[in-house]
Amino acid sequence: MGSKSNKGLLHQYLSQLQRHPLRTKALTAGVLSGISDLVSQKLTGIQKIQLRRLLLKVLFGVAYLGPFGHFLYITLDKIFKGKRDSKTVAKKVLLEQLTSSPWNNLLFMIYYGFIIEGRPWMHVKTKIKKDYPSVQLTAWTFWPVVGWVNHQYVPLQFRVIFHSLVAFCWGIFLNLRARSLVLTKTK
Repeated sequence: MGSKSNKGLLHQYLSQLQRHPLRTKALTAGVLSGISDLVSQKLTGIQKIQLRRLLLKVLFGVAYLGPFGHFLYITLDKIFKGKRDSKTVAKKVLLEQLTSSPWNNLLFMIYYGFIIEGRPWMHVKTKIKKDYPSVQLTAWTFWPVVGWVNHQYVPLQFRVIFHSLVAFCWGIFLNLRARSLVLTKTK
């Protein structure tokens, strides 16, 4: 019974993705962003779920991550005429890493500090100056591989979803890493 219902859900999802790609990718990014935050909150020892934080992470996924990724991958495929040879994939990954990666990390740090944490702009700016270079360098050690796999092997309509799934795991990893750094500093 479970297998049939899972196949039915998958079929419905793929149907929605085909009929309403932007909406489906936006909702998928939002749901995965929310689940990632929920898991991160639990794994980092937060006893009572911070609902406001969770909803703001979902909002970021729905309003920004899904739509941005949707149009980014369409644009990259148009620029490079949908080619998937190694040289073209390398160019796509390089362009993505030099443009959208720094922008996304900066925007997220602003959103997280200013909107989610409610910090004054001066504190957000100071934190960005302090942490942004290491955040971006860390991103450049991981995301180019994801980008390569995404552009080389994943069909266009699934790239945002693949990216969101990896971002789900990446977000948990970053939260756990941040937690271990805090614990190390307090010992």
